[in-house]
Amino acid sequence: MKRIKLLEVRSELGAGTRGAGMGIDALRVACLNKGSDYFRRFNSVVVPDLNHVLFDKTPFPFAKHIDAIYTVQKGIAATVEQTLRFGEFPLVLAGDHSSANATIAGIKSAYPTKTLGVIWIDAHADIHSPYTTPSGNVHGMPLAAALGVDNLAHQRNMPDAETEFFWRRLQNLGEPGPKLTPEHLVYVVVRDTEEEEDALIAELGIKWIKLPEIKAKGSRQLTREIYEHLRFCDLVYISFDVDSLDSSFSIGTGTPVEDGLYLSEAENLCQDLLENDRVVCFEMVEINPTLDNGNTMAKNAFNILEKATDAIERRLRLEEVVSR
Repeated sequence: MKRIKLLEVRSELGAGTRGAGMGIDALRVACLNKGSDYFRRFNSVVVPDLNHVLFDKTPFPFAKHIDAIYTVQKGIAATVEQTLRFGEFPLVLAGDHSSANATIAGIKSAYPTKTLGVIWIDAHADIHSPYTTPSGNVHGMPLAAALGVDNLAHQRNMPDAETEFFWRRLQNLGEPGPKLTPEHLVYVVVRDTEEEEDALIAELGIKWIKLPEIKAKGSRQLTREIYEHLRFCDLVYISFDVDSLDSSFSIGTGTPVEDGLYLSEAENLCQDLLENDRVVCFEMVEINPTLDNGNTMAKNAFNILEKATDAIERRLRLEEVVSR
């Protein structure tokens, strides 16, 4: 890979609270206020969103706006795939976390024969399906889509045929079939889950690193252990939801949760994880300035983004030197 490319995804169709579509612009404001040239240093592409459909009543109570979300995700997946095929590093800035399913699909389309590992830094497991969701918000479903699981053993809803149609489309986005396996998924600081998710996580044996372990071991040791767990993966995608931060730092997001990462912990963890040469994509999501005070969330997130980007750039420079 030669350079970073910013992929801006303003869709907030999968969220339950309005405003995440403005998260990228809040980051840009934080950048300007800090006097940084961050958004001038990198080429960027804006993936079309369909946020205007939020004014229409959705006919899909167990997967709200899933028809429009499918259209948006096709665009995200195609853009991620193209970016990777051009030899660039896709750094995805997105509204709600449903985008992650498309990011994963795009990576797999670019590298269909490679084994993908996913590091999910988030307060939430996001492994619901239309059959188990308590809210109908698709940002709680990206990993179920990517894993190709429905969790029918703990079904609570009866989605109609059209919902099921679009859900299968999301599960088969890009390359048909599951994009990753449970043993290649690592949860980091996930702490707000429902019973249906807990049961599925246990059944699938997903590695789950909780806050006490993070504080006890520190980012360096955790990074070593995560990559040891993912040792059979050719590629790694890191997804960072800002609600992974403790709620004292993350008011400006749709679902803040206490007992999360401190800012320095998030910065160190992202930097350490991104130094690994198997990482091919980083994503940051769920900044919502309408819920914030003084753009604090975006300021904090931008600091993390800068540190994460520095780590990516150091690695890309090293790869360039080694390849000469």
